[in-house]
Amino acid sequence: MKLVIDRLEWLVELMGGLARWCVLALVLLVAVNVLLRYLFSIGPVALQELEWHLVSPIALLGLAYSMKHRADVRVDFLYDRFGRRGQAAVDIVAALLTLAIGFIITWLSIPYVTQSFQLLEGSPDPGGLPYRYLLKAFIPLGFALLVLQGIADTLRSLMVFADRPIVPSHTAGKLVEEGAS
Repeated sequence: MKLVIDRLEWLVELMGGLARWCVLALVLLVAVNVLLRYLFSIGPVALQELEWHLVSPIALLGLAYSMKHRADVRVDFLYDRFGRRGQAAVDIVAALLTLAIGFIITWLSIPYVTQSFQLLEGSPDPGGLPYRYLLKAFIPLGFALLVLQGIADTLRSLMVFADRPIVPSHTAGKLVEEGAS
């Protein structure tokens, strides 16, 4: 089961890396746009649109990545009081809800992206970017990654619930330190 979890999270990690590169590209692009606008009074529509186009992969690919690294918002004031199996039960429910929501949004977004592709949708603005359907394709991709992370979290929590924990690679040091104290 550890192999399955590792493979699923490898893909999530890979796509999270792409999201991080998009953040860097966005920062650089905003800097260029500001310089062009204030030093040369130029504001290309395509570059402005590219700014918000980069937000899509950042948010949608970063969603599963943040779940993998436990950077999501959690309310732990009750969770911390539960025993290990109680926490695993809460994690199972949360992971199954993540799975369900991710699957539903993935399923519902596919016709939306397909229609955009069939229309070869582009920007309605003069000088805007073509291929808007590629941008919209991040919706099912991002939520499919969330489903994969939900599967990995469910499997990991089931292992903890069965007293056969698999330590996530990103928290291994933390758990060892906590166990040592």
